[in-house]
Amino acid sequence: QVQLVESGGGLVQSGGSLRLSCAASGIGFTIYTMGWYRQAPGKQRVLVARIFSDSSTQYTQSVKGRFTISRDNTGKTVLLQMNSLKPEDTAVYYCNVLGIMAGDDYWGQGTQVTVSS
Repeated sequence: QVQLVESGGGLVQSGGSLRLSCAASGIGFTIYTMGWYRQAPGKQRVLVARIFSDSSTQYTQSVKGRFTISRDNTGKTVLLQMNSLKPEDTAVYYCNVLGIMAGDDYWGQGTQVTVSS
């Protein structure tokens, strides 16, 4: 059974930093991407950043230069270093693991990030 355990959310002042971590277990398939999405109140869930199996990365424009996504040596933990946080970064952040086969698409439970002005 696939499990994604997220940690690292919290409350921070504008300009501060947080580091999110997502540890995946029970992965019995080939991973295509590991990533982070966020959902603000009343809005849709959107991509923040993801890292591909070849280690290339993709970021939404609003976080480029501030956020960095990475993976540990096991390839089963994905990190999101968030610097220069802004109030508009406030959202629930979800970890996602996507496999190369249809149906291998898993989500974490979400972690709240709140940035105060």
